[in-house]
Amino acid sequence: MKRVMIIAGEASGDLHAARLVNGVRKTHPEIRFYGIGGSEMRQAGVNILVDSSELAVVGLIEVLVHRKVIFAALNRMRELLHSDPPDLLILTDYPDFNLRLAQTAKDAGVKVLFYISPQVWAWRQGRVRKIRRIVDMMAVVFPFEADFYSRHQVPVRYVGHPLADEVHASADRTTLLRQFGLDSDCPVVGLFPGSRKSEIRRLLPIILNSAERLKRQFPDLQFLLPIASTLTGAELEPYLARHPALSVVTVAGRPYDVMQACDAIVTVSGTVTLEIALIGTPMVIINKLAWLTYQIVRHMVKLEHIGLCNIVAAEPLVPELIQHAARPKRIADEIARMLTDEDYQQGIRENLSRVRALLAQPPAQGDVSDLTLEMLGLKPSPDELQR
Repeated sequence: MKRVMIIAGEASGDLHAARLVNGVRKTHPEIRFYGIGGSEMRQAGVNILVDSSELAVVGLIEVLVHRKVIFAALNRMRELLHSDPPDLLILTDYPDFNLRLAQTAKDAGVKVLFYISPQVWAWRQGRVRKIRRIVDMMAVVFPFEADFYSRHQVPVRYVGHPLADEVHASADRTTLLRQFGLDSDCPVVGLFPGSRKSEIRRLLPIILNSAERLKRQFPDLQFLLPIASTLTGAELEPYLARHPALSVVTVAGRPYDVMQACDAIVTVSGTVTLEIALIGTPMVIINKLAWLTYQIVRHMVKLEHIGLCNIVAAEPLVPELIQHAARPKRIADEIARMLTDEDYQQGIRENLSRVRALLAQPPAQGDVSDLTLEMLGLKPSPDELQR
């Protein structure tokens, strides 16, 4: 029986890893998966040894605060790689943690498949040399990433973006609003504070203060907030309780339906911006890091944009408010324009439609499930088929 250790440190990775596992098990249900992940991977049948909700933090300061928990998880996986090596290690996103684990796997003679590339093309490009030494195969989801790794002599396969086929609402907007108990005649704004506890602490108060401003301007405004799989309603409640007048409706397990139901969205940066773009809802992207983290990172990043939807399109399809610009008044003003200026709103929707076209480029050599089976020796590689 083949055994695969699989690691996902946050909500988006948990979802992508779960899809990978489900894809593999369609033809090889006997393969055993175990490692670090969340509810999606657990539902896919992965034996979760460490819950990823304990590891989902962002920023240098936040990582330092949680270092004991993070390194305890890292050391547990390292010990297993040496004491009971799997047939394959699959690392999903979460680069700083996963690259350390990849080094251990290399030392232990375990093959490494890295799925969802670190953004080395954006910042800290020197990491590509380390990746070349310790990763057997990069499975990338953007075509331009395959070009980048090929230039640096890293084995790479473009496997297509999993979101291109997965992001769909379950019903039309009117039906969804009825299911959520909202009035279809009144506007709806989505509040997307992220999937990490550190993001909630840092950004949810700003988002809720923005919502308060909007509520004063639009008294009939309604608010929806999706609860990420790495969080619970109880963890959000203390923040929402400070703003009872907003009557925020929280929804667990249905992020795409929430996106579809909204007229506009305030969101943190990350994979979620791609998902919202694929649904087509106008959004404003915000981010605000700890002061020291921001001072360090801003000199290292080589990109003009932080939102993945803007990065993929190589232009600002939607506005970004970063650090000092991420103030409640600025955020509220952007959302208000989206709610009142029909030409502006329609222009954003048309721009976002390009993201789906960019992500829909099909892989020439199979998806990540096919690549996993190849690396386990259960399926011939394209090169072997051509011999």
